[in-house]
Amino acid sequence: QVQLVESGGGLVQPGGSLRLSCVASGFTFSNYTMGWYRQAPGKQRELVATIGTSGGTYYADSVKGRFTISRDNAKNTVYLRMNSLKPEDTAVYYCNANGYGSNSWGQGTQVTVSS
Repeated sequence: QVQLVESGGGLVQPGGSLRLSCVASGFTFSNYTMGWYRQAPGKQRELVATIGTSGGTYYADSVKGRFTISRDNAKNTVYLRMNSLKPEDTAVYYCNANGYGSNSWGQGTQVTVSS
């Protein structure tokens, strides 16, 4: 059974930083593309970043240069380092595992950027 557990969200001031973590279980982590998505109130869920099985990364234009996705296959964990946070980054952030025809989601972690 696939399980994705996010942590690391919280309240941060504009310009601040946070690191999100997602611990995975129930599947062969290294064989899956992992991603982070976010959903702000009243908006659709959107892709933030992905990291492939070989470490290749993709970022939404809105976060390029500010966010960094990484993975530790030994720990079955994917990270999202978020720097220079803006109020418009406020959202629930979801971890995603994609592979072998399946697509799984975590429960989400709230990130609020406000002074």
